[in-house]
Amino acid sequence: MTPPILETKGLSKSFGAVTAAKNLHVQIHKGEIVGVIGANGAGKTTFINMVTGYLPPTAGEIRMNGQDILGLSPRAITRKGLARSFQVAQLFPELSVLDNLLIALAAAESAHPSFLRPLRTRARIARAEEILEEFRVPAYRDARVTAVPQGTRKLIDIAMAMIGEPEMLLLDEPTSGVSVDEKGDLMDTVIAAVRNHGLTVLFVEHDMDVVRRYVSRILAFYSGEILADGPPDAVLANERVRDLVTGHAIHAPSRQGSSVV
Repeated sequence: MTPPILETKGLSKSFGAVTAAKNLHVQIHKGEIVGVIGANGAGKTTFINMVTGYLPPTAGEIRMNGQDILGLSPRAITRKGLARSFQVAQLFPELSVLDNLLIALAAAESAHPSFLRPLRTRARIARAEEILEEFRVPAYRDARVTAVPQGTRKLIDIAMAMIGEPEMLLLDEPTSGVSVDEKGDLMDTVIAAVRNHGLTVLFVEHDMDVVRRYVSRILAFYSGEILADGPPDAVLANERVRDLVTGHAIHAPSRQGSSVV
């Protein structure tokens, strides 16, 4: 039987007397698009940071494709095929969008990239332009990052996370700071790219309409624990999730032409 692409057992994290995550048992299978919901401080980002190597757990196991990845550095975990983006886009703000992509491409080519060699090669530029087209932002090719909209910055950050051809992508609040009008188009673009590359996705999100529209499964966090885990309709109808996480019932979206999963 094929092991889950990502699995945690008894994963916990304490900061002194404060427990940020407690006994988290999670299995994510290939091809899933999983949404993670919960109030601030519920343990969502702590979970993401532990499985990507940015935060050592106090206890528990982390496996990817059946292999132990506990204790590996973020870069080593990325090279195992588990990539992530951040709530605040991790870009070089004074450089152009193109140059940001070229740096990411150069870094992905080798475990020990040398930036003494020319950055702007014909092959890298051609690949960067393909990425810009896939993420529907070719108009910003030569724009400085500081001059592009927040939604575009998020798309570039996610595109850069995908450059190493990971198996699984973790997104920390991909629509944070993005206007309501931009969110649907941004997520349509991201999900189309994810499906095109056959990626498994787990993303943290506060906007319940976004979660309901795009995911195949929801993990609801509360006070460092998983309150509910299952299909969107079931989790969002769960009485405890309504009381402790969303505060209200979430209804199916009515947006025309959206990519509903």
